[in-house]
Amino acid sequence: MDAAFLSSYPTLATDQGLLAKLQALKLVVFDVDGVLTDGRLLYTEQGETIKRFNVKDGVAMKLLPKWGIQVAVITAKDSAPLRQRMKELKVEHFYPGCHNKAEAFDELVERLRITPEEAAYVGDDVIDLQVMPKVGVALCPADAHILLQRHCPIILSKAAGEGVAREVADMVLASRMSLEHAYELAQKPEFEK
Repeated sequence: MDAAFLSSYPTLATDQGLLAKLQALKLVVFDVDGVLTDGRLLYTEQGETIKRFNVKDGVAMKLLPKWGIQVAVITAKDSAPLRQRMKELKVEHFYPGCHNKAEAFDELVERLRITPEEAAYVGDDVIDLQVMPKVGVALCPADAHILLQRHCPIILSKAAGEGVAREVADMVLASRMSLEHAYELAQKPEFEK
């Protein structure tokens, strides 16, 4: 465990049950717009959507599975840039254009043969409340809608698109080991392949 890192989260310092839930996670599910991106949609003259992703999140989404924690993305939107990014990151559990996130989540945990309590969900807006009450750990970016902030025991320090997935991965990994040890895998040349 990386107590020094975790000490910057007062909730974890005072709630040992929450820390135990982080340690038990087998899956982390991310929303996209407002979590992995800053939520802005840019359009070209041809009407194509442009999204901006944070490269730090990519490292996180590739590192978690290396430590046995699956990653999923459930999002209401769908676009070519989003599909390309998920392909680059080799996100195996990808649900684009999903308007019933609870149904997708239920199907996913059943397929993975895990309990909802062994999953974390990271969202930013009211549609994410379909899933958040079901999971073991609910998290949201610093600039998430107030209704989510009221529901989430962990409000991250990062705002949307500023490395939210990286902060989540660091927190999950730090609940189990030192971050130095966790990132040894990311320093190997084969990690980027």
